[in-house]
Amino acid sequence: MPDDAAATPRGSGPSARAQRTDILLSVRNIQKTYHSESGPVEALRDLSFDVRDGELACLVGPSGCGKTTLLKCISGLLRPTRGQVHLAGELVSGPPKGMAVVFQEYGRSLFPWMNVQHNIELPLKNAKIPKAEMRQVVDEALDAVGLSHAASLYPWQLSGGMQQRVAIARAVAYRPKVLLMDEPFAAVDAQTRADLEDLVRDIWHKLGVTFLFVTHDIDESVYLGERVIILSSSPTVVQEDLDIDLPDDRDQLGTRSMPRFTELRGHVYRQIQAAKARHPHTEAEVEHVHHLEAGLPE
Repeated sequence: MPDDAAATPRGSGPSARAQRTDILLSVRNIQKTYHSESGPVEALRDLSFDVRDGELACLVGPSGCGKTTLLKCISGLLRPTRGQVHLAGELVSGPPKGMAVVFQEYGRSLFPWMNVQHNIELPLKNAKIPKAEMRQVVDEALDAVGLSHAASLYPWQLSGGMQQRVAIARAVAYRPKVLLMDEPFAAVDAQTRADLEDLVRDIWHKLGVTFLFVTHDIDESVYLGERVIILSSSPTVVQEDLDIDLPDDRDQLGTRSMPRFTELRGHVYRQIQAAKARHPHTEAEVEHVHHLEAGLPE
């Protein structure tokens, strides 16, 4: 099949969800330039896209393209050099109440001296949720991630995959309008990763949370998303916004063996390789962007 045949134009997919036009998250003309000792580094050039209410969208792009920078700008953790982000029509100028973030380094986001229940309760206490309601919300969040039995355990008593489930439960318990996930499964083994991918889709179906999922894994982006937003190499723009017209009911073996899955992941792969060819970066340049994103010394 020709490469163009793999792409479905935005809005023409068969999913009923794809027909909705209620925009929840709007990213407009986001540009970010870091100022470093070696001079200005333009990480993001001009990024615009929307995420609809209840959608599961994935962001994927070449290494060093600024995915983490973009996520920080969207979540209000980093001020863009230019452009704006709106959540439910409100300008994002700092971390908004209607947004939660799950990071890759789940071990650092959990407090080892707090048990699972207290880790999940922490943001709810900050939001001044009443105790009775808080306990119900925590129980529901633990049930959603399959950890109802682990409320009294401590993070150090859990596997890496279970710790990440706790981090997801804490984000879900906060009842966000949008849940941002920054390569959350990169540090777990392949089998655990598959289980967590299915968990995300299960939570999405059950709770109707809007997801923006950032990943470097092409197969993961195609398996998870209703659409995949493909980013170019740095300085970054949206290279393509691709509908994923796979059945809504997905499983690791059946879906990944479908010819259409192979076509879509091949299309995304070719787009990323084309982006890298147009704007090639050395390993040192990619590492430089990663250091700037993390706020590390050069």
